[in-house]
Parts: sequence; structure tokens; C-alpha cells
Amino acid sequence: SFGGAMSLRLGLLGATGLVGRTMLAVLAERGFPAEEPRLLASGRAGERALRFRGRELPVLPVGPETLAVLDVVLSAVANPLAEEWVPVARAAGAVVVDNSSAFRYRPEVPLVVPEVNGDLLAGRPGLVANPNCSTIGIVMALAPLARAARLSSVVVSTYQSVSGAGAEALEELERGVRAGLEGDPPPRAGGAPPFAFNVVPQIDRFEPDGWTREEMKVVWETRKILALPGLPVACTAVRVPVRVGHAAAVHAAFERALAPAEARALWSSFPGLRVVDDPAGGLFPTPLACAGRDEVLVGRARAGREDARELDFFVCADNLRKGAALNAVQIAERIFGIAPARP
Repeated sequence: SFGGAMSLRLGLLGATGLVGRTMLAVLAERGFPAEEPRLLASGRAGERALRFRGRELPVLPVGPETLAVLDVVLSAVANPLAEEWVPVARAAGAVVVDNSSAFRYRPEVPLVVPEVNGDLLAGRPGLVANPNCSTIGIVMALAPLARAARLSSVVVSTYQSVSGAGAEALEELERGVRAGLEGDPPPRAGGAPPFAFNVVPQIDRFEPDGWTREEMKVVWETRKILALPGLPVACTAVRVPVRVGHAAAVHAAFERALAPAEARALWSSFPGLRVVDDPAGGLFPTPLACAGRDEVLVGRARAGREDARELDFFVCADNLRKGAALNAVQIAERIFGIAPARP
């Protein structure tokens, strides 16, 4: 494992965003060996410093100079910035873990959830893609089931929190909730339907065939991470008026019967999953229960009404932590052989 006396030169690109700030917190919590991370943001960033392990660290403008001489870069920026700066960081010699979707679908770029397909990191790839925030929780719950009983199809409906759309969207939700207590919540910028007191069946842009890009991310990424390229997957991605925590209702079909009790046993022995499944006692996964936690919560397991080879369940994960920041840090830990201080 990584020597405790050494320190990696780490760059955090997109440090001032919700995911970037969460990455900084996760690095501190897990004792990641980076004494003074280089905090980077685009020129529009107004923040001058962020706190890390009791110290104020300056936020620097991203550029070739600030991306130089780094061992690892965690990138938490939108696709255009990732496409601009990830190749610069790679050319300067850094291993990059990228949270955008810019590189996820390139066959040569590993798309990794360490508990599921962490073996792909054994060769220490120079660029690793961090999956979509909903996909991570879904594949965490599917992986142990797929290994035990061959998976034949998946249908997913997501219930995604507003923090997945960024800090401005979260502020918009909170303004809308306050306004909606006295009247109709106002529309979002550009006239889009409000998040407050609403359920919006659109995340990302619509493709010409009627599916949104977010829905297709779940399809493509589930297949790639589980190494099941022909798996039939359908998804409806929905934004709900929740601050933090993405949930999903999953309907999975297998080639043999898979009873709920067997599913719970498989989940219980899988790292990073916590079974919360006692409906009679009012216990099941919810976004409020998973917010701030590292584990993916799974429950509401029930057998198909018509076919014992079908299983329905509900899964929740903190989209800023396991859905983004924590998964990226875990990838870096695995690549560099680091044992976290707090697993």
C-alpha cells in the first residue's frame, strides 16, 4: 500500500462546485495523502480560498502552469472544460479521474465503480471516467445479483435530487419552495418548469428519438460497467424536489428465479451496500436517510408478480458522495494503492 510518509501532488479541478467541495471533504475524511491539494477553477470562479484540514488553500485559475507537475487530478467540471483541460493534465503526466461524461463512452477509457469493476484499475490507466451519479447506485445493487443469476433485462425509473444539477439549481429549488408556500412557485430560468413542489421528467437534453441524454447515460453506462454490452436497459430519468440523494426504482429480470431473501443476502455481503428493508417497520431507503452517507441503501425487494425470475427493488445514494466525489477518490486510492484512514 501507499507509504504514509509520502504525499501525492493532487490537483482538484472544479474545486468550488458542489462536487468539488465534496471531493475536498472526502479527501480530508479518508486521510488521502495529499498535504496541499492544488485547487483549480475556471476564470469565472469567485472563490479565493477553501478550507482543507484546518487551512485556507487558494483557488487558482486552471491553466497549463497550474496543471503541471501533478501526480493525480480529480476533475469535477462540465464536459467543455473537461475536454479542454483533461488532455492538458494527461500530457503533463497526471493520472486523471474525470467526473464529466466527456470520456465515459470511449472504449479505451475505463468507466469504474471500484466495488464492481475495480480490477480495470490494476494496469494503472492514465484516464478513468467516473460514472453518472444515478448509474453508480443502480449498478452497485445490480452487480451482486448479476453475478449470482444472469441478468436478462433492466427497467429503471430515477428520482434524482436537484443538487445533481449544481449549486444554482439547488438555490433555485429553495427559492421556489419559499415562494410556493404563498402561491405558485415561479418557473425556472428560461421558463422551464419549477423544481419546487414538482416532478420533472426531463434531465439533460432530449435526443431526436425522445429519450433524454441522462436516460441514455444510465443505459450505456450500466452495460459498460457490468460488461453486458447487449443488456436491454430502459430508463426514465426524473428530477424531484429533494436537495441531496438520488433514488431509483429498479425492475430486473434474470435467467433464473431470484428470491428477495437471496437478493438481500447478496447485497449484505457486497461492500458499499447497506440493506434497509423492513417495510412493516417503516424501514426502506430514502434520500434523507442516504444524504451524507457513503453507503448505497437498497431495499423494498419483492418478487415479480407474474414471474419469479423478476425482482423489483428501490435504491438510494448520496449523489454528491458515492454518486460522484467518493467514487472518484476511491478510484484514485485503488490506482495508487492507498488504504483509506476511514473506509
